[in-house]
Amino acid sequence: MYKHVALLVRKDGMSHDEFVDYWQNNHTPIARDIEGVTRYQTVLPTDPENAEFDGLAELYFDDLDDLHEALGSPGSRDYDPTKEVAAEARDDVDNFLDVQERPRVIGEEIIQKDETDGDTTDLYKHSAFLVRQDGMSHEEFVDYWQNNHTPIAREIEGVVRYATVLPTDPENAEFDGIAELYFEDKDALYDALGSEGSRDYDPDRGKAKEAREDVDNFLALEKRPRFIGQETVQKDES
Repeated sequence: MYKHVALLVRKDGMSHDEFVDYWQNNHTPIARDIEGVTRYQTVLPTDPENAEFDGLAELYFDDLDDLHEALGSPGSRDYDPTKEVAAEARDDVDNFLDVQERPRVIGEEIIQKDETDGDTTDLYKHSAFLVRQDGMSHEEFVDYWQNNHTPIAREIEGVVRYATVLPTDPENAEFDGIAELYFEDKDALYDALGSEGSRDYDPDRGKAKEAREDVDNFLALEKRPRFIGQETVQKDES
């Protein structure tokens, strides 16, 4: 499936709590009915004061053209849909989001491991928005990530679901990919991957330690935003 991930930044003058209230109670009922959306999930930060963003909105489509028509394409953070609900959602965005400060990724999701049967509500998720090292092409990055790092990462202690997202248009994408690791236990996530407030982390054992050491072979860690949150599936017809 194709996926649009928006890294949400609230408008100036709005508190995080006000943002969440509007997003969940006003915008989400519109967004889940956008034409072509087959699955919609929201992710709220576990530690809002130290999170890099106010939340994640993730919308899935079976057809990439439907996604572009509803939410725009890489290369711009703004968009101008023509279909009824998509247009209503775009108009509503201006009530709570700073669109120009809101990164986004459009990509194809690959499920690398899943012990959840797709039911991710209430799970804790670490989303890493990946940036390749200087001197490495996007293709070299993807090859190393998928074939060297992923076999380690999916065996990190406590991981119950692991997905990677590859951009559909790498030349215009804001990131080289997304790595999404799900845990049932928040403390297990923090132990393996660190907590909000720093892009670096230092696990002391097992596959988590091996994965952290391998990160230095392909990622520009200091340029890699990340988000730790709890997920809610708002719609699933996938």
